[in-house]
Amino acid sequence: MPNIKQQERRVRTAARQRLENLRWRSTAKTLHRRLANAVADGDEERIAAEHRALVRTLDKGAARRAIHPNRAARKKAQAARLVASRDAS
Repeated sequence: MPNIKQQERRVRTAARQRLENLRWRSTAKTLHRRLANAVADGDEERIAAEHRALVRTLDKGAARRAIHPNRAARKKAQAARLVASRDAS
C-alpha cells in the first residue's frame, strides 16, 4: 500500500487506465473475430465494413498508446492478409 497521498492517487489513476487499455484490446480482438467470420461467410460488403472498423480501432488505440503501435501495425497486416486470402480464393 502506498504511504504517500499522491501515490494513492496514482494507483487509482493507473487502475482506470488499465481498464481503458483493456477495453481497446478487447474491442480489437472482437472486431478481428468478426472479420474472420465475415471472411468465412464470404460476404464482401460485410468483410469491407468489418475490416474498416478493425483498422480504425487499431489506429485510434495506437494513437492513444492503449495498444503498442507495432502491435497495431502487425494486427492490421494480419487482417489485410486475411482479406487478401479471401480475394485469392
